[in-house]
Amino acid sequence: MKVCGFTFIRNAEKFDFPIVEAVTSVLPICDHFVVAVGKSEDQTRKVIENIAPGKISIVDTVWDETLKEGGRVYASETNKALDAIPDEFDWCLYIQGDEALHEKYLPVVKNAMQQNLDNKEVEGLLFDYRHFYGSYDYVGDCRHWYRKEIRVIRNDKSIRSYKDAQGFRKDGQKLNVVPVKAEIFHYGWVRHPKNMKQKVEAVKAFYDGISEEEALRKASDQEFNYAEEFDALARFEGTHPKVMRERIKRLNWDFQPDLSKINMKWKYRLLYRIEKMFGVRLFEYRNYKLKD
Repeated sequence: MKVCGFTFIRNAEKFDFPIVEAVTSVLPICDHFVVAVGKSEDQTRKVIENIAPGKISIVDTVWDETLKEGGRVYASETNKALDAIPDEFDWCLYIQGDEALHEKYLPVVKNAMQQNLDNKEVEGLLFDYRHFYGSYDYVGDCRHWYRKEIRVIRNDKSIRSYKDAQGFRKDGQKLNVVPVKAEIFHYGWVRHPKNMKQKVEAVKAFYDGISEEEALRKASDQEFNYAEEFDALARFEGTHPKVMRERIKRLNWDFQPDLSKINMKWKYRLLYRIEKMFGVRLFEYRNYKLKD
């Protein structure tokens, strides 16, 4: 069995992406890794080059400005990395630039790939998610945060990144997947408030179809107000991946949310209460099909 990891990134330093931690977290179970590095305004390419020379291939890209609306450019960049994976690899392990896999899950994921290697009806593996918000001590605790997503797929180039690169589809159809008992830790909402504001506005440019320059002008001299923007949070009681420890030590802002706060419209508040009482998330969007 051969496994190739893949991801995409641009302006990692500018927007404080934990891309080194993301790639490093899955490298032990990857035989090779492909990174689509978009033309950047910082030293992103050099950062990627220095992670694991000899094990990582870089695909130099230029982001397509015509694919801004709806975040389609993220799927496009993901597919560029996926298409660069040689046919010799059986599985493709995807990790985004603000995610990490805890080291305790590495053997679990590797075993799942091995166990399903010969079952061609299984097109991917489904992971649980933990979304951190504001700091490394709090996680999103409502349906606003997706609970599961595909992060391992067959090396089948008819499988494509879907919409804004949240998941994958094959010929437009949902993939048949099996769940793996492993969590992806998502750190996209843990940055210094100024970096967070810049990142949020830059991302908006690729959803709203405006220029990144215009978006960043809106963010100049502003800080993201974590305390006002969340729906519901819970305190994180577990441990973070080892690769994140140095970054966590550098945390230089304070975030002490009111965990009693629930900021939702009434229908979402009702669904939230039902989920808490019965453990069922009604009307949940699923970008996959569970294999029987």
